[in-house]
Amino acid sequence: MDIIRPRTLSGFMELLPAKQIRFERMTQILRDTYGSYGFAPLDTPAIEDAQILLAKGGGETEKQIYRFQKGDSDLALRFDLTVPLAKYVALHCNELAFPFRRFQISKVYRGERAQRGRFREFYQADIDIIGDGKLDILNEAEIPAIIYKVFRGFGLSRFQIRVNNRKILNGFYAMLGLSERSGDIMRTVDKLDKIGPDKVRAILLEEGLTGEQADQILTFIAIRGTNAQVIEALEGYTGRNEIFDLGLEELKAVASNLSAFGVPEENFAIDLTIARGLDYYTGTVYETTLLDHPEIGSVCSGGRYDDLAGYYTEKKLPGVGISIGLTRLFYVLDEQGLLNPALPTAPADALVLPMGGEPGPAITLAESLRSCGLRVQLYGEQKKFKQKMAYANKLGVPFAVLLGEDEIAAGKCSVKNMVTGEQITVTPDEAAAHIKATLAAIDGPVILEN
Repeated sequence: MDIIRPRTLSGFMELLPAKQIRFERMTQILRDTYGSYGFAPLDTPAIEDAQILLAKGGGETEKQIYRFQKGDSDLALRFDLTVPLAKYVALHCNELAFPFRRFQISKVYRGERAQRGRFREFYQADIDIIGDGKLDILNEAEIPAIIYKVFRGFGLSRFQIRVNNRKILNGFYAMLGLSERSGDIMRTVDKLDKIGPDKVRAILLEEGLTGEQADQILTFIAIRGTNAQVIEALEGYTGRNEIFDLGLEELKAVASNLSAFGVPEENFAIDLTIARGLDYYTGTVYETTLLDHPEIGSVCSGGRYDDLAGYYTEKKLPGVGISIGLTRLFYVLDEQGLLNPALPTAPADALVLPMGGEPGPAITLAESLRSCGLRVQLYGEQKKFKQKMAYANKLGVPFAVLLGEDEIAAGKCSVKNMVTGEQITVTPDEAAAHIKATLAAIDGPVILEN
């Protein structure tokens, strides 16, 4: 039989155990943080009816979606978690309590060109709040507070949550007589960080705008300063368009509530360039960047949407949410050397090594340590001591617990610190306390700041 060369498809990420443990640590921080704000966990099928997924997508989404036939069924892999959520809420709206708050950390699939830091299969970590008929603006202020808590939980402090409101943009473009083209303009302006103002202006002219209109747009989105200064500058445009005025009032409400949620001003900025490319956003929009690594781009984005579920139900179900591209974030943090190398990444806190004789005492010891809250692996292979220690070193386990005839007779075990080489002989309870205290002292954040 010919041997098939093992390989992983381009755009699909596989991690070795140590990195997988770091990744799982990040997902646990997300689960804990989302749960602390009253969000319930949810999962939806990876495969949906293509008609469901493409109801609001179209355009680039239709080009990127993995779509296939199975019998008479037209099926597709989910490309994000928001559209399946809209279907889920529309399907179960009579069984849910509103506002419905859910988080989901799952894989999504996009058939785009795989490149550095861009994947075809990747995890997204989403939270959304769905209202029944209405959804108070307070929810749009709470979302940045949750983003702040997540990134602080990762170990980061130098990040910025940039916020805007699509109503402000739509109202401003209406003032210029460009309402019908506002979507295209927003998608162009959304590229400002990547291509710069000169290229954005050139594209706007190619799209048929006059030089005066292009210059007015670039002047508007270039408004900078503190949040109070930006709001003051926007006040100068009020009274000319009702949608603009409504968007400004919403933006002011979000900004004024953030301090009460505990978000420092240095981590939050009003940025009029933020529009988000997807058409279903209708109000507040968010993007989060790492200040010391702008080349990474947005690591968390989202916003308010009023009409997404309208394709599945006549019931009005407005929502607001954000998404973290977790696989990409992990990849670029690893590439930049920002993941904490001192964070324990072994699959076990201790490796119990029987040193001969019957396995019963070693099994009892392992169970005793587990009952104290430790992760414990029992090594059962009949190998030489040197090979057992080599395994412990390769695994990266912080402690080896040795159990020979002398330890069994004394009712004790020998605990070896695999980093320092220190070895002590103590009772199982003392061993558990010693291991837990040492691990607590070396525990740290997933991500290291510069």
